[in-house]
Amino acid sequence: MMVQKSTKLWIMAAVAFAVIFLSVLAPYLAPNDPLKINVTKILIPPDSTYPLGTDHVGRCIYSRLLFAARATIGTSVILLALIAGIGMMLGAIAGYRAGFIDRIISRTGDLLLAFPDIIFAIIIIGMLGPGVVNTMLALALIWWVKYAKLTRILVRKEMGREYVQAARMAGASELKLFSHYIFPNIIPFIMVQLCLNIGTIIIALAGFSFLGLGIQPPMPEWGNMLSEGRVYIQTAPHMLIYPGLCIFIVVLLFNSLGEMLRSVLNLQE
Repeated sequence: MMVQKSTKLWIMAAVAFAVIFLSVLAPYLAPNDPLKINVTKILIPPDSTYPLGTDHVGRCIYSRLLFAARATIGTSVILLALIAGIGMMLGAIAGYRAGFIDRIISRTGDLLLAFPDIIFAIIIIGMLGPGVVNTMLALALIWWVKYAKLTRILVRKEMGREYVQAARMAGASELKLFSHYIFPNIIPFIMVQLCLNIGTIIIALAGFSFLGLGIQPPMPEWGNMLSEGRVYIQTAPHMLIYPGLCIFIVVLLFNSLGEMLRSVLNLQE
């Protein structure tokens, strides 16, 4: 049973990396220029030139989906690395040092969590102005707290283990104590959280782009493609179906990967 789950985990991980890899290769896989407007090809059905048809201004939907994947997934991965890096660093410091530093970091995190995260992000974006960089900064300002709290709990838990105490008594330096004994044992739990959170980040970024606060047109992104297509929901529903389906599949893939990884880790414990 465990071998079967591990096999499924590797298969899903391979599919996830394949999706990321394909998004990186968007410039080489796209058959048409995603920004090229052609008023003579408005809302045409799929054919050999336009595999998924065209949108309301004659742009290739298939090409735009590929470039939108690079924008959406790439931005999500960068944002995830940013919030995880900040959160893990501050959480590790809080959990390892404790005392005054722990109280400062924990109280700051509690203060930020007192505000609804999306509303707070919209306020920040409203002050800084719309755009993908400002959206990432606004979300990073809030979401690092979750990783800081998780890392703090895991570090404090590992510091109470007998093997850590034994290594400390054997004269291991603090750097070696953390890098060789504590960090390797908390990283699997962080990886599960990363896989589960990337879907949330993709939805959030697509939502902000849908509202006109994230990646700005004409640069394709799944959220702003949904926004452009909502006017044509009756006459050209494919303009909404394709980007919506892409968001659904990718989010489902990463959520399933995270759940499978958590299941395998639980079996190994």
